[in-house]
Amino acid sequence: MSNESLANLLKEERRFAPPADLATAANVTEAAYAQADADRLGFWAEQARRLNWAVEPTETLDWTNPPFAKWFADGKLNVAYNCVDRHVEAGNGDRVAIHFEGEPGDSRAITYAELKDEVSRAANALTELGVRAGDRVAVYLPMIPEAVVAMLACARVGAAHSVVFGGFSADAVASRIQDADAKLVITSDGGYRRGKPSALKPAIDAAVAKCPQVEHVLVVRRTGQDTAFTEGRDVWWHDVVGRQSAEHTPQAFDAEHPLFILYTSGTTGKPKGILHTSGGYLTQAAYTHHAVFDLKPETDVYWCTADIGWVTGHSYIVYGPLANGATQVIYEGTPDTPHQGRFWEVVQKYGVTILYTAPTAIRTFMKWGDDIPAKFDLSSLRVLGSVGEPINPEAWIWYRKHIGGDRCPIVDTWWQTETGAMMISPLPGVTETKPGSAQRALPGISATVVDDEANEVPNGGGGYLVLTEPWPSMLRTIWGDDQRFIDTYWARFEGKYFAGDGAKKDDDGDIWLLGRVDDVMLVSGHNISTTEVESALVSHPSVAEAAVVGANDETTGQAIVAFVILRGSASETDTLVAELRNHVGATLGPIAKPKRILPVQELPKTRSGKIMRRLLRDVAENRAVGDVTTLADSSVMDLIQSRLPAAGSDD
Repeated sequence: MSNESLANLLKEERRFAPPADLATAANVTEAAYAQADADRLGFWAEQARRLNWAVEPTETLDWTNPPFAKWFADGKLNVAYNCVDRHVEAGNGDRVAIHFEGEPGDSRAITYAELKDEVSRAANALTELGVRAGDRVAVYLPMIPEAVVAMLACARVGAAHSVVFGGFSADAVASRIQDADAKLVITSDGGYRRGKPSALKPAIDAAVAKCPQVEHVLVVRRTGQDTAFTEGRDVWWHDVVGRQSAEHTPQAFDAEHPLFILYTSGTTGKPKGILHTSGGYLTQAAYTHHAVFDLKPETDVYWCTADIGWVTGHSYIVYGPLANGATQVIYEGTPDTPHQGRFWEVVQKYGVTILYTAPTAIRTFMKWGDDIPAKFDLSSLRVLGSVGEPINPEAWIWYRKHIGGDRCPIVDTWWQTETGAMMISPLPGVTETKPGSAQRALPGISATVVDDEANEVPNGGGGYLVLTEPWPSMLRTIWGDDQRFIDTYWARFEGKYFAGDGAKKDDDGDIWLLGRVDDVMLVSGHNISTTEVESALVSHPSVAEAAVVGANDETTGQAIVAFVILRGSASETDTLVAELRNHVGATLGPIAKPKRILPVQELPKTRSGKIMRRLLRDVAENRAVGDVTTLADSSVMDLIQSRLPAAGSDD
């Protein structure tokens, strides 16, 4: 696609109708919106019947003590039973649950019957190690099947798991173990990353040294590297789990029984332990996975490329897909090991039909070149998804064209750790999609955009994204801190959950996410989204990726500072920097012209791929750079700071 035709496409705000064959056989049709609008609680009660309940709920929502919700509170169920046993009992034990692809090229196919046996053994092992219902278990594992098994085993015995991303430092792990008061930690000797073993156990040893309440560390052998063991505390997974019976009777728990705690960054610096419970969470995770991906479990092969340590891995690798009896791919490594076509090789190998990935990954693939995915057969794909941050229109179009063959609908999903499951997204058999827009709240979800006074903005207006009615998979509180829960999410707009994101409605009323509100810049009285400026920059043929921040400015309040990665063929010149500034001005208007543009080799990203704009703001304002422990590569900041004097024009 030429740059001129792309610019015209975006300018026309072209729309893409659902493929006719998909629309004809879609799991969810337009009627779902009307059904949910007519009886929202009745709609969710019907979705809850997708699950197997030991005791059927008679009450859908208890909202007598807002903002503390209870969904299906008098019902009882076992989450793990819903994810494995019931599929085996239904005669689908031979269906593959997980195609595991290790980074070195090893692979395993695990059927639902085999997964049931392994989860049962792990549940028996947890019981032997003293874990009881109501306890907390920390999980620190790479993307291997045992991570899924560990989470389901916790759910089976009623212990809340706290999965910590396998790249966090020992201090970060320790603070999360301490806050959750976990008595058991499940980890591994290591995992494979970028072609070599990467140790995990040393970080756990250092963390647990600060956590005297930890009774045992259960260790999966993945890499075989030398691993220090503390006698009496550390035990091998293959020893303890391997000797257990494959018979385990799951116990039914209240729908409001804690399922997991997942920590997310807080503005105070102390991570927030987001608490999710069982029945409502599983209902919405299963329904949205069924609806938004149009999942056909008998024929689809689904792949979510997220890490198990993030909420996307919880809801759309473990609980949603397995509750629906899906066959899915789990890949251990990075997308460029041993070559930059590894993702597309995996799609081709397993015949992946549904792919769910992040905009940052899509932009990386764009940077690597159109020729790489073109070498692989991607014709099996039928639905593409995007998650994690707003996707700029150019990346959306590239994804559709070069990965989806101009035939696959794209579901651009908005949700958060706190919401538990998808909230705003197109439906692939219903929605006429627009590149860059998450579009409308899903059936049964109430979301809108309000101004500073909590008034709903008209179509064409912008402001703050809020949720106006409780939803089944909502967080129940911040672990151990109800007041922080109220202050963080419910204090800004009375009676409304404030997501922390800016958004705008277009003339049709569709929602466009603008990123976190601290990523909305106020320049000379004008609200300008960092996402919009970034999209304008990457629509220039010389720019592969961009990150934009607002830096304090005496004249304009905030000045726009852009950090850009140039495409391979582009070279940094003053002329190019001026051209980029003018390009943004021409695209968004002169007020949006960056004051400074700084070409860099890399951007500071967390291990999950999110750009740490907070650190870039430190650089732009000549402050000491803050905490870099969550970066995938902390040396990136040294490189960026060394380039600062080369910043572009101030005119």
